[in-house]
Amino acid sequence: MSQIKVSKKDTYKGHNDSIYTLEKSQFDHIFFSGAGDGMVVSWDLQKPDKGELIAKLPNSIYGLHYLKNANLLAVGHNYDGVHFIDWENKKEVASLKLTSAAIFDIKSSADLLIVGDGSGVVTFIGLNPLKIVHSLKVAEQSVRTIAVSALNNELAVGTSDNQIKIFDLTDHTLKYTLEDHTNSVFTLSYSPDEQMLLSAGRDAHLKAWDVKGGYILMDDIVAHMFAINNITFSPDGKHFVTCSMDKSIKVWDADRLKLLKVIDKARHAGHGTSVNKLLWSSHEDLLVSASDDRAISVWDIEF
Repeated sequence: MSQIKVSKKDTYKGHNDSIYTLEKSQFDHIFFSGAGDGMVVSWDLQKPDKGELIAKLPNSIYGLHYLKNANLLAVGHNYDGVHFIDWENKKEVASLKLTSAAIFDIKSSADLLIVGDGSGVVTFIGLNPLKIVHSLKVAEQSVRTIAVSALNNELAVGTSDNQIKIFDLTDHTLKYTLEDHTNSVFTLSYSPDEQMLLSAGRDAHLKAWDVKGGYILMDDIVAHMFAINNITFSPDGKHFVTCSMDKSIKVWDADRLKLLKVIDKARHAGHGTSVNKLLWSSHEDLLVSASDDRAISVWDIEF
């Protein structure tokens, strides 16, 4: 593996349960976390471990999404719906009752919020006015992850039916069904140029798909020992990271799909339990990771 220097800069604590999700803000140095304790917390990379409680909800939170144009944080409240938080004033400005299932992922496209839930439904929500525009039943089991390609006007949906489905973002017609995974698909990520889609999940395989070629499978890598929970690209698009239930974070070369570094407890004082979510910040190129161990770690990776 390449010589890459990894140092752990900080550990943020404050959540009382597993941390499931991380999300950016309009500021490179500020990000949000959501956890099983129902808390949404903002963190500042310039002020280590000084978290501020933004919202407290009765049920766990798997999905957060920052709406840049409205400067609001959309919070997926499991078994309830979506809450819209003015995070700077710590105030809920709107909410929408949506589902009695878990909300696993939230993304947006133009003026629409896109929500995937445990009933196998993707819901498109108009923001002005706030209302459900369309509901799309895409799976018999859970919708676990969503990725949007604005360039190709496509929506990728990963499900617990072991499938990835590609829809037209405008008319919601099904364009492709990808069935190469052998278990639930937990994470999808388009490359920054949107020419490649990466997928991973419970089968611990990392798969790369050629978008322009009609989602032809380019590579299939046994990437971790256990389920892969998340994939995130670096700000410059040259690298990406994966994290897993095997407690490790792995750093990859994006062009060659080559493993460059393993970050774990033994070698880098990494997480002691499942690593659930990653966020690669533009602030000093710091990598942020969240885990079942109730901690958020901040990593400096030098190539």
